[in-house]
Amino acid sequence: MRRLTVVQLLPALDTGGVERSTLEIAEALARAGHRAIVVSKGGRLLPNLQALGAEHARLDIGRKSPLVLRHVAALRGLFGEADADIVHARSRLPAWLAWLALRSMRGHKPRFVTTAHGLNSPSCYSAIMVRGERVVCVSRTVREYLLRHYPATDPRRLVVIPRGIDPAAFPQASMPDRPARARIAAAHPQLAGTGPLLLMPGRGTRLKGHADAIALLANLRAAGIDARLWMPGAVQEGREAYLAELEDLAQAAGVEDAVALTEVTDDIAGAYAASDLVLQLSRKPEAFGRTVIEALSVGRPVLGWAHGGVGELLGELQPVGAVPPFDMAGLANAARSLLAHPPTPAARMQPYRLDAMQEATLALYQSLVDA
Repeated sequence: MRRLTVVQLLPALDTGGVERSTLEIAEALARAGHRAIVVSKGGRLLPNLQALGAEHARLDIGRKSPLVLRHVAALRGLFGEADADIVHARSRLPAWLAWLALRSMRGHKPRFVTTAHGLNSPSCYSAIMVRGERVVCVSRTVREYLLRHYPATDPRRLVVIPRGIDPAAFPQASMPDRPARARIAAAHPQLAGTGPLLLMPGRGTRLKGHADAIALLANLRAAGIDARLWMPGAVQEGREAYLAELEDLAQAAGVEDAVALTEVTDDIAGAYAASDLVLQLSRKPEAFGRTVIEALSVGRPVLGWAHGGVGELLGELQPVGAVPPFDMAGLANAARSLLAHPPTPAARMQPYRLDAMQEATLALYQSLVDA
């Protein structure tokens, strides 16, 4: 296997699933002796990327302005000077710029790969993500979505490579994990008690379904279950009006003393360990649903709406936690059942390990170069 040069493109290196996956593949490339180059405008994760042994080219390829087209020539030059084997675009605007640069190259051209990280609204603009010689889909949900909305796409070009987690970062914890719960209760006194702790991580947006979680809590407490609810990530700068709305909902439901709305936690694995039930109630179908595999890796049952990537993962790994979307009665019944009889930890986690994702992606690169 000869040394490859792979150029990944994304708007910025700040935070999110796209950024995380970019660093994970850069790490795998560097570890295998390949050359990893990332093009973006930079961001807080840039030092992390460079510490992995990857290179960075600073171009603002995510700025939605006609001026962004000036970067096409720079990308063409970069691909040629680096003698790139693979150009891997992870976002729509960078993909368009990369595609234009590749079209205008003469002689040897790198192979073009895209990753569909999300369920973008179908449009001519979004269609660039199915123009890759290989299109990495982070779930079967994404693959089916692309084939439904872009039926002219050759299905053989769409390859499902699920996102993965490092099991060492999410080790299985005892159930219950009293020390973990005590640490959480010390930080957030409203979560103290002997009753079950519900956890719903997610940023402060209505799409994440915080209102459904509050309604579920109210239902359980009305049934005599001394449940508590922690929603790390609900407190977010610029989302103060939404936070006030959630606080009003909790007060109207009479559960304000059993809810903790906080900023994102730096120890999400510890949060899973402290909980008895993890909620994933996104109102909009998600492409993957990383929360599901993180929580299951720690050994905590997950309850979620059975649509999108979350429904796909629950259907495969823990079907008893999948509830028809927005069936609040079904949600409450499933929550009571999961709390009373927690399922055994999922045994089929191998496809969702970080090393499996890295190995499959590098094998994809190699197959294209060999072809």
